[in-house]
Amino acid sequence: MDKNRQAAPFLKWVGGKRQLIPAITKVLPPDIGSHTWFEPFIGGGAMLFHLQPQRAVINDFNSELINVYKVIRDKPRELIEDLRRHKNEADYFYTVRALDKNGGLKQLSPVQRASRVIFLNKTCYNGLYRVNKSGEFNTPFGRYKNPNIINEELLRAVSDYLNTAEIVIHNTDYTKVAELAGKDAFVYFDPPYHPISASSSFTGYVQGGWNGEEQLRLREACDNLNKRGIKFLQSNSSSPFIKELYKDYTITTVKASRYINSVAAKRGAIDEVLIRNY
Repeated sequence: MDKNRQAAPFLKWVGGKRQLIPAITKVLPPDIGSHTWFEPFIGGGAMLFHLQPQRAVINDFNSELINVYKVIRDKPRELIEDLRRHKNEADYFYTVRALDKNGGLKQLSPVQRASRVIFLNKTCYNGLYRVNKSGEFNTPFGRYKNPNIINEELLRAVSDYLNTAEIVIHNTDYTKVAELAGKDAFVYFDPPYHPISASSSFTGYVQGGWNGEEQLRLREACDNLNKRGIKFLQSNSSSPFIKELYKDYTITTVKASRYINSVAAKRGAIDEVLIRNY
């Protein structure tokens, strides 16, 4: 299957891997094309759309995100049509944003919910998907003059790829998806990163966030894959905790630019690690 060059991430997602694609690609096995690609933390899907594997199993705990993937796959025309009704206005933005707080989300169809996520992502400040401890979207209005709310060509290209390849989509805990991996699987973990320092934590992907205990649970999942002879790759922060946790595996340090720090001087290239068992 030839790659669909138009298929690319349709949302800006915290921790997105677009800029790390060359570094990640360097450490992938030479026969990656013969594996079933497993991605238990799919997020924006930068690696999925870069590689466009013929067989893949993707997952995320964020049900609103997974709904967008399914709607793009199953109902792209209806989604594009619904996106046309949105307005790039502050009052309208905050009305749409509040739907997960006032129970209005339950009244929306899957297409309307997917349309809401894309609209908020394209018009919110910095395009940053973030939820609070109650699971409510809380990024403010971005005040952009002409945001690209309806990227019809991109959405149709993603839909074509999700329908042409064998892509199984889950919305569950990542460990359940990792357990499904067979001998032909290659598992890529891109979890919420462990903070480098107490003040640098950013875990606003899903309600509840992550902590050291979650990182330990992920290491157990990696150990289980290793015992079963299944190759895995993980990206994470270059923190002493993470490097100690995976000292028995191969660790490669790479540079990445991160822009989510509110202090401009603290943005820029930082060390991240790629951890693998092969």
